[in-house]
Amino acid sequence: MKTLVWVEHDGAIVRDATLSAVTAASRLGEVNLLVVGQDIGGVAQAAAKIAGVSVVHVADGAEYAYLLAENVAPVVVELMGSHDAFVAPTTTGGKALAPRVAALLDVMQISDIMSVEGKDTFTRPIYAGNAIATVRTSDAKKVLTVRSTAFEKAAGEGGSGTIEMVASTGDAALSAFVGQEIAASSRPELTSARVVVAGGRALGSGERFAELIEPLADRLGAGVGASRAAVDAGYVPNDYQVGQTGKIVAPEVYVAVGISGAIQHLAGMKDSKTIIAINKDEDAPIFQVADLGLVGDLFEIVPELTRKL
Repeated sequence: MKTLVWVEHDGAIVRDATLSAVTAASRLGEVNLLVVGQDIGGVAQAAAKIAGVSVVHVADGAEYAYLLAENVAPVVVELMGSHDAFVAPTTTGGKALAPRVAALLDVMQISDIMSVEGKDTFTRPIYAGNAIATVRTSDAKKVLTVRSTAFEKAAGEGGSGTIEMVASTGDAALSAFVGQEIAASSRPELTSARVVVAGGRALGSGERFAELIEPLADRLGAGVGASRAAVDAGYVPNDYQVGQTGKIVAPEVYVAVGISGAIQHLAGMKDSKTIIAINKDEDAPIFQVADLGLVGDLFEIVPELTRKL
């Protein structure tokens, strides 16, 4: 069984989510990669070094510069003639591309898989992660997205995959790139950070969020996250959101400050190795999953904790 894995990259490096997707794909059989973009020779070379990869297919052209799903999907469909499954990480890019590929192939997508039980059988979370469903597909071609936190990362070095260029399928002219706003930060990227400090609506404002959460994160060398309520209130950008409709994280340490622990938020962080909760409400749901809990006023506790670190 041959599996094609979509490579997430920023034009220079391969993102960690790809390494988890490679691990998932390796449980299905032979693993090939697809790198799409413009001037991506360096990315292709890095992808070829990933352990367990046989072939790296490369589509390089101006029409792929912004990785529009409408332009990339036809490339995937062409390659699926010689592959049995398509795998993408459950990221913004993966979630945009996979459904379009599934529609073009006229198959059912299986989203956010957590394990591979067989060539056609997988597990995935339902009800915001409160139950795990085992699903089986009868489709000849599989289209899967992978929950990155559920799989170990494949080694980024040691592989010797061959690189093959893929003919362009052209500009589909179904969408156009208008612009983007990229939040620059010196802190670790949220989904790959070993420690995450996240704040909730209880912080009261964006100014207080920055005043309390960011210094603590800097002391811990942590990534910064937030609940959906904090994002909706405008404290921080959408990119900070952790939860069912945000980013799924599983750091070694997750510090939840002023977060009540709604089921949608827990779905995005409950796989963290150690969860530390700070909340004035001792009955807050977050304490049901926390390894360490501190009941008290976060406006007093967080500054004191930051000073003592």
